Amino acid sequence: MKALKSNAMLLVASVLLILNGFLITSTHSEEEEPVEDGSSYILDRDLPKFGEPIQNLTVALGREAILICVIDNLQTYKVAWLRVDTQTILTIQTHVITKNHRMTITHVEGRKWVLRIKDVKESDKGWYMCQVNTDPMRNQIGFLNVVVPPNILDYPTSTDMVVREGSNVTLKCAASGSPQPVIMWRREGNEPISTGASSLNASTFTISRVNRLHMGAYLCIASNGIPPSVSKRVMLIVHFPPMIWIQDQLVGAALGQRLTLECNSEAFPRSINYWMKNDTIITQGKRFEPSTHEASNYKVVMKLTINEVDIGDFGTYKCVVKNSLGETDGSIKVYHIPSTTTTPTTPPTTTTLPITTETPYRKNHKNKIYRPFDEYSSSSNKIHMSDSGELRNMDLSKDKDRDRYRENSANLEDQREKEAFVDNDTKSDASVGRHFTARMDLTVLLALLMIHFLR
Repeated sequence: MKALKSNAMLLVASVLLILNGFLITSTHSEEEEPVEDGSSYILDRDLPKFGEPIQNLTVALGREAILICVIDNLQTYKVAWLRVDTQTILTIQTHVITKNHRMTITHVEGRKWVLRIKDVKESDKGWYMCQVNTDPMRNQIGFLNVVVPPNILDYPTSTDMVVREGSNVTLKCAASGSPQPVIMWRREGNEPISTGASSLNASTFTISRVNRLHMGAYLCIASNGIPPSVSKRVMLIVHFPPMIWIQDQLVGAALGQRLTLECNSEAFPRSINYWMKNDTIITQGKRFEPSTHEASNYKVVMKLTINEVDIGDFGTYKCVVKNSLGETDGSIKVYHIPSTTTTPTTPPTTTTLPITTETPYRKNHKNKIYRPFDEYSSSSNKIHMSDSGELRNMDLSKDKDRDRYRENSANLEDQREKEAFVDNDTKSDASVGRHFTARMDLTVLLALLMIHFLR
């Protein structure tokens, strides 16, 4: 039934064209020279004329295109819109002949015939003709340009790639659009894509001997001046076995100290990281605190904290890194640093005794000054002792000697009581020396008196 309806519509359109005098194959433009015959010239003045040319139009994909044909003095003639490249009749007068429901025709202001194409597609691009069924026919044409924003094609554009370190990699990007898009590659985060360049204008580019530094996201960007520009993200993943480096392989610690050991590792796919001592895995506990920190998608910082180092904690520790491509480890030796205690020493004190040549005197509790003991003698009779110990000038009688002995003994007892009340100022080293000298003088004097008494 649909086929019969289509054939019927084509037949009706053909009949209408014939009846209205539209012949697509034999067209006559307004610019053709008129016949020189005078009668023809008079008739030509009464024929329809185009008031202005059809403007060429550029429309973005999906927008609406409006083509205007202006005709003066149309009289009873008919107007039609046609598609030149396909020889298709679109409209006659205010009737739409084509089956394209996106097209409409309107007659405004008595002289304008407006063809509207909604939701323009790239296939609508081409030449359009406005024709009047005069004899010969008159027509004019205009061009509809449809611009298309860029679109990145799924094929042959590269998808996410996984490669081994050291291999060669080629990234591809393809895009469609009108005009033809320009393609640019760049790295996400504006990292350099090649030596000294942050972008590369090419549909393909190759990385020779790829390494872990090339790992990351790459952006394919297509633009042709018609907004919006589009991009596609391609992830490049580089696989490589683990590796370790250690800054300090020999670490010293004192007993009771808090100590932290550190290893740096790189691996992809992501690795398993742990610490060992004496072939035993160290786990989280009160004294041991292993930890890991991801510095990037393939870098890991391993730390082992030892709280209050004990004597049994000294030795060799291993940081171990494993992934599907291999395994490696690094060693750190912890040695004992003995703690040193410093005992403060006081230098010996030296007391300097004062040296004097003056005759020593003493003070009693009544602040009286006494002469030295070697000066105890009578004003008329003096006792002298030679170097040989002999006594000289001994003219005293025995009675006088007894009385003097008693008097001197009483004086000696009185002197001893007085010495017990010596002020604190006399307790210096110089006073001690003088006291010692006085006692020696007293002893010598008693000895002499006893010798004299015995005689």
